[in-house]
Amino acid sequence: MTQPILQITELSKVYPDGTVALNNVELDFKKGEFVSIIGPSGAGKSTLIRCINRLVEPSGGKIIFKEKDIVKARGKELRMIRRQIGMIFQGHNLVKRSETIRNVLHGNLGYMNSIKGGLGLFTKESIEDAIGILERVGLRDQAFKRADELSGGQQQRVGIARAMAQNPSIIMADEPIASLDPKSSEDVMRYLKKVCNEDGITALVNLHQVDFAKEFSDRIIGVRKGHIVFDGKPSDLNDRMAHHIYN
Repeated sequence: MTQPILQITELSKVYPDGTVALNNVELDFKKGEFVSIIGPSGAGKSTLIRCINRLVEPSGGKIIFKEKDIVKARGKELRMIRRQIGMIFQGHNLVKRSETIRNVLHGNLGYMNSIKGGLGLFTKESIEDAIGILERVGLRDQAFKRADELSGGQQQRVGIARAMAQNPSIIMADEPIASLDPKSSEDVMRYLKKVCNEDGITALVNLHQVDFAKEFSDRIIGVRKGHIVFDGKPSDLNDRMAHHIYN
């Protein structure tokens, strides 16, 4: 049996106000899986993926990534782990006044020394790689436009390209299509699924849109009040189970 690329054991998160966001979560993820995480607002979806890269500190449990416990990682070890986990945010988190290609190149900063990174001294090879990634998400012709000249859907595809520039093993996306129209949402999901499949990247995508989860995912996880209440194939997510997740 293939070893999971990510193994979560008894993961919990209790916020200072007493809110239990995650309650003894147990999950395994295989290399190359495209997984959607669904559930109502406040269910714990964002907390789950943010615990994985330690943007949120877990209260307990283990998160094993390539035989290392992320929960225990500190300093350089944590930076090396984060370098392998790309993150895509709902609000894009781009430098809007910078060129598209420069935003993509920011994905390389974890591989550069602080002086060159701070000065933006990227190599010719890195620039060529960034252009290649933009071509893969359908934005080659937008490479030298400012990010704020792009549509919302295009900006989110720049976010995908930036995550890809890290050469990650896992990409996590937190509500990447929440503010987009249906056509832009479909484009973003299609390109994200495409590049992850091509490179064998495991994807964990938080979604509110059940229809998109069923269309693009290999597996769907349903979260309700900090508990995993569904974990299965899209074809197994019937209306009764969807109602149970969201009720």
